[in-house]
Amino acid sequence: QVQLVESGGGLVQPGGSLRLSCAASGSIFNINGMGWYRQAPGKQRELVATISSGGSTNYTDSVKGRFTISRDSAKNTVDLQMDSLKPEDTAVYYCKADISRRIRPYTYRRDDYWGQGTQVTVSS
Repeated sequence: QVQLVESGGGLVQPGGSLRLSCAASGSIFNINGMGWYRQAPGKQRELVATISSGGSTNYTDSVKGRFTISRDSAKNTVDLQMDSLKPEDTAVYYCKADISRRIRPYTYRRDDYWGQGTQVTVSS
């Protein structure tokens, strides 16, 4: 089985910084894209940032210039460095990974896996 675990959330003042980390473990053949999503109270879950296996990144407009996504393929981790945080960044942040597993020799299954989420609160 595959498990994703996020860490690094917490309470921070406006203008402050946090770094989120997500570690994937289990029976993993390959991790393709990884990303961070967030869901604020009363709102739908939205994409925050993604990073491909080749290292290309995408960000939602509201976090461009403030957030940085990175990954360490050798460690199966993805991080989200969040700077200049604003109250509107308050949300539960979720890690997602596109993972392929070997079911049998020459037989693979590719699925999206989600972490349990970590709370980020930006408030004075």
